[in-house]
Amino acid sequence: MYDDARRTCELDATAQLHVIKSGIADLVPEDDLLRKLATGRPLRVKLGVDPTAPDLHLGHAVPLRKLRQFQDLGHTVVLIIGDFTALIGDPSGRNTTRPPLTREEVEANAATYIEQAFKVLDPERTEMRRNSEWLAPLRFEDLLRLTSQFTVARILERDDFQKRYRDGVGISLHELLYPVAQAYDSVAIRADVEIGGTDQLFNLLAGRDLMERLGMEPQVCLTLPLLEGTDGVQKMSKSYGNYVGLTEDPSEMFGKIMSIPDEIMIKYYRLCTAVPVSEIDELEARLAAGLEHPNAAKRRLAREIVALYHSAEAAAEAEAAFDRVFKEHRVPEDVDEHVVEMGETVHLPALLSSVGLVVSNAEGRRMIDQGGVRISGTVVAPKTYDVPASDVDGAILQVGKRRFARVRARRHDV
Repeated sequence: MYDDARRTCELDATAQLHVIKSGIADLVPEDDLLRKLATGRPLRVKLGVDPTAPDLHLGHAVPLRKLRQFQDLGHTVVLIIGDFTALIGDPSGRNTTRPPLTREEVEANAATYIEQAFKVLDPERTEMRRNSEWLAPLRFEDLLRLTSQFTVARILERDDFQKRYRDGVGISLHELLYPVAQAYDSVAIRADVEIGGTDQLFNLLAGRDLMERLGMEPQVCLTLPLLEGTDGVQKMSKSYGNYVGLTEDPSEMFGKIMSIPDEIMIKYYRLCTAVPVSEIDELEARLAAGLEHPNAAKRRLAREIVALYHSAEAAAEAEAAFDRVFKEHRVPEDVDEHVVEMGETVHLPALLSSVGLVVSNAEGRRMIDQGGVRISGTVVAPKTYDVPASDVDGAILQVGKRRFARVRARRHDV
């Protein structure tokens, strides 16, 4: 049986605080957390998630990694699936009302979210709850008593509500209740700490205020920064195409991590890996002093992340596959083969699209014009869209650095 109290005592409060603060954005108030840690009791650390999408990427996993850090320090993680609040829709950062989800959509998304979340969290040290447990039974009288703890002026302090109000964009009454519902989650599970993104700070503080008004010890609010995607500019998002999915193939995951800019490498170490904070501090100092080559550090980063979501063996194989393509300039061993119809001439953008190397003919033309397409290792000249079938029959097509496919013409019996 896991001895929380014993594990918590392995690090004193100050040392635990140093670990917890690694990579965070806000800690409100820091002194309260230090005082809670000094008691030596396992803290209850809360994360509430509305299952609005089924698939997770490294950006979604950032708060999960911080939760795992708390678990490794001996604290109790309470993961709240917002099956009730998802029916409202979190308005944080939104300039319009979020379309409501059906209960069926919420349940389907929740199932896959939980499965992927436990790629990071230890199930034995995680308390799983659904906020429908305490929100669904509330009577209207209870709701009136709860909402009396808040003022309209306080709720309208939220930046997104302020902007929508100024711009004349409607705010539905049920959206004003969202921070009230999230705050009540903290009361229901008696949270010591609540974690969220920087866009969640208002909601986290609402929970702290409500607990204090109800005579409870208020929670500490900890926020984490948004994780930039592989482009190093935009936040990680599927819509930007700069994401690393938690269930992606190890080789694809490894290659994507190797493509991130050096400038955000340490941020990825702090937010996306299980490497001890002391080692990350030392690595950061060595990189700054020129004592560590960035490529070596990035290779370790890619191995660490792949190993977290797959295995150490998969990480080693992914690195070897990466080297075959980028160091030895060899084609991967497991290139998919596609048999396609061909006339005497092939429209190359359409072929690239049909075998899944690009998402559209337009992207195919753009990649050709940028010099990003090769046929059996030879770069296709810009504006070369139509090529003889003999040039591609049996050839390996390459788009960018990591996308390959072998194509063969369909043979017809005479």
